[in-house]
Amino acid sequence: MASLDSVEEDPRPGPLGLSASPQPRSSAESASKSPSLQPWRENHTATFMDTLSSINTGQAPSLVEPSFDENVLRALCELDCGVPLLLDRIKQGIVSCREASVFFKKRALIEDEYGKTLQKLARSTSEVYALNDGKAGSFVSAWQSSMRIHESMADNRIRFAQRLNEMSEELGNLVKEVDKNRKQTKDLATRYERALQESETLTEKCKNRLDFTSEELERVLLQKEGESFKDTGLQSRGGHAGGKRAIGKAVAKGGLLLKGKNPGNIQRQEDDIRSRLSNASDQYRKAMTETQAMRQEYFNFQLPRILRALKECADEIDLGTQYHLTRYAFLFESIVLSDGTTLVPQSEDGLGLKATIETIDNRADFKTYMQNYAFARGSAPPRGPRREGPSEEGFLPPLPTFNEKSHAPVPTPTSSVTNGHNGTQDKGRPTFGIDLAEQMLRDNVEVPPIMVKCCEAIEKHGIRSQGIYRVSGMTSKVANLRQKLEKDLDAVDLDAPEWSGDINNVASVLKMWLRELPDPLMTTALHQGFIEAAKIENDRLRHIRLHERVNELPDPNYATLKYFLGHLHRINQHASDNSMSMQNLAIVFGPTLFGQHASANGQGGVMADQSLQNTAIETILNHFTDIFIDESE
Repeated sequence: MASLDSVEEDPRPGPLGLSASPQPRSSAESASKSPSLQPWRENHTATFMDTLSSINTGQAPSLVEPSFDENVLRALCELDCGVPLLLDRIKQGIVSCREASVFFKKRALIEDEYGKTLQKLARSTSEVYALNDGKAGSFVSAWQSSMRIHESMADNRIRFAQRLNEMSEELGNLVKEVDKNRKQTKDLATRYERALQESETLTEKCKNRLDFTSEELERVLLQKEGESFKDTGLQSRGGHAGGKRAIGKAVAKGGLLLKGKNPGNIQRQEDDIRSRLSNASDQYRKAMTETQAMRQEYFNFQLPRILRALKECADEIDLGTQYHLTRYAFLFESIVLSDGTTLVPQSEDGLGLKATIETIDNRADFKTYMQNYAFARGSAPPRGPRREGPSEEGFLPPLPTFNEKSHAPVPTPTSSVTNGHNGTQDKGRPTFGIDLAEQMLRDNVEVPPIMVKCCEAIEKHGIRSQGIYRVSGMTSKVANLRQKLEKDLDAVDLDAPEWSGDINNVASVLKMWLRELPDPLMTTALHQGFIEAAKIENDRLRHIRLHERVNELPDPNYATLKYFLGHLHRINQHASDNSMSMQNLAIVFGPTLFGQHASANGQGGVMADQSLQNTAIETILNHFTDIFIDESE
């Protein structure tokens, strides 16, 4: 029975990194350890210089994989809304990933419930039937086998549910990790932006203080020179509408600025203001330098790293979700194919459900039951009316015994021997298990008649049939058709509904005829030559060597192979309808056309060369026109 465990999952691709989200970058860690603004200002210059030195020395940054799209990062850096754009995109990815996780969880519940219910039903049905007085013989064997098939399908569904639960948990963990990294990176970006805004505000205050002190010094110098406040030169030199107002404030706050015109007081005021002006100028220059460096580091270094980290989070959630959806599709396809293989297994893999049910032989079961029943009741006293007795007491005479010889018809001298089972005349032309050359010489034909008859019927009634040659016919009907073809090939009408209704029976008979040839169609003598040619990896050279081996076939084998592969070539032209690709046809007919051969080195047994047999047939089919069709034809 097929199992889901036989279908191995593809290994996880490395770049996805689904087991754990990327850790926060080194810059984020250093910033998180320094929450205050002043330490960051003290260290920003060294960090920025380290970054510049690493760029100048050509060191490759180890932030992301080499496949990261730097053009996207550069475009994000040029946008004013790069950070909120990525934050919203990650939030969308988290929602989508969470929905996929919920779907997998609910689907797992459905599959688990279905699998366990089917498993319980199959087991209980099998146990209950054993306790009841049901039919025995072939029926009970087929019944128990069908229950085991149901159990196998149930086990596959349960394992499928387990895989879905694992995928749901992995997606849930991915959502948590990405959401955590998103929040950390968002907080880091907020801290950097807030620190830069505070530095810009401080620089603006220092600039205002410097302007105020400059205005105050100018007033003192004017007072020292004996000019009045209403001097037009001062008013016009202000250069802006707020000049008078600023001077008025300076007068109001200056204290001693307008108090007396003592030269000593004015000189002291000038010295004090000049000292304050120098301090204000130094503070403004320092704040402006720090702000400029901070802005340069933020936009040239920290912002790209923040955007890079956010883009990695977005890529991780997107790729993780897509990977698990692809994995789900693969598992779903595998479970469906596993169910199909369980119901209709490949050859030599056991019987499927339909073939198992067809093994029930009610006639044989009844005969066995009748014999056992009569034997078991033989020693018991009769319960019904007496069968035998003297006729004078009213008993009936015994029934006459049927004598086959007395009723057998006397054959006439002109009639041939008939088969008593189906009434078909035996023409004395057996075709199954007869040497190919002997058949063709006896019948004086270029292609065996049975092959022509079956191929024409298949092309007429089954060329579009799903899985033609891959789906087996009914065992009893295949045996019946084989017997009729063996007795009188010409009398069998394959166009009759009995055979055209299920063309798989005809296809199975044709495969049986090929398998029963004493020497396979590809011949035992040339088998190893075909295998060696199939081992060649170069397509063109393999084609040439196989062409040479085909030309070495005996004339009867060559003619039969040409006709049959031409038939398969026409079957493949309708592959969209019958799903029989060149590869599928080669898998079906590789062992059939080559027969059962042991490997050349004596190891591996019969199945050692099967893949090479399939390769040889597929190559010959793909190059059928080049190998068999002459340009002059």
